[in-house]
Amino acid sequence: MAIRILIADDHHVVRRGLVFFLKTQKGLDIVGEAKDGKEAIEKAAELLPDLILMDLDMPVMNGIEATKAIKEKYEDMKILILTSFSDQDHVIPAMEAGASGYQLKDIEPDKLVHSIEAIMRGEKQLHPKATTLLVENLTKSKTERMPMDELTKRELEVLKEILNGKSNKEIAASLYITEKTVKTHITNILSKLDLADRTQAALFAVRSGMFE
Repeated sequence: MAIRILIADDHHVVRRGLVFFLKTQKGLDIVGEAKDGKEAIEKAAELLPDLILMDLDMPVMNGIEATKAIKEKYEDMKILILTSFSDQDHVIPAMEAGASGYQLKDIEPDKLVHSIEAIMRGEKQLHPKATTLLVENLTKSKTERMPMDELTKRELEVLKEILNGKSNKEIAASLYITEKTVKTHITNILSKLDLADRTQAALFAVRSGMFE
């Protein structure tokens, strides 16, 4: 089944260019266009697209506000930010609003299609600049409000093994515990540090310098 896409951008030429290109791609169906954030919300409710290509700097309502409003009502609707801005004042609020991806408008057309398809598979798609800003922000906020002494000795041992790139099975063998116990420890680590996955946990460990 084709991916149904809504394009939200206040520049007519940009919208037309995206429509023209994406219509040539197999498996993509452009169901509508919006010229500002308010219209994006209205079209999202009317058309129920699978994914919205969302600009940020738009009149009436910007893309961040629109993204937040849409995600609050349609949790499963994917939003890929496509913008010219790569600073923390745009990247971080956009991702916090619920966007599944963040790409710049100078992206190669084929890479844009890849990003759309990847997001529909449940993956995050971030421009390298956006990734850097998010990691820096994540590290700063977690370091400020989540002291490492919340982790038990065993959880610290598991975190160190994660940092070393070991699988659950390898961690279990190394620490002489079961894989089920490893999973429990990882769940506790992510919960205590307010992280989403083991990759974020490893990044946090590196940035905090806890095992230096």
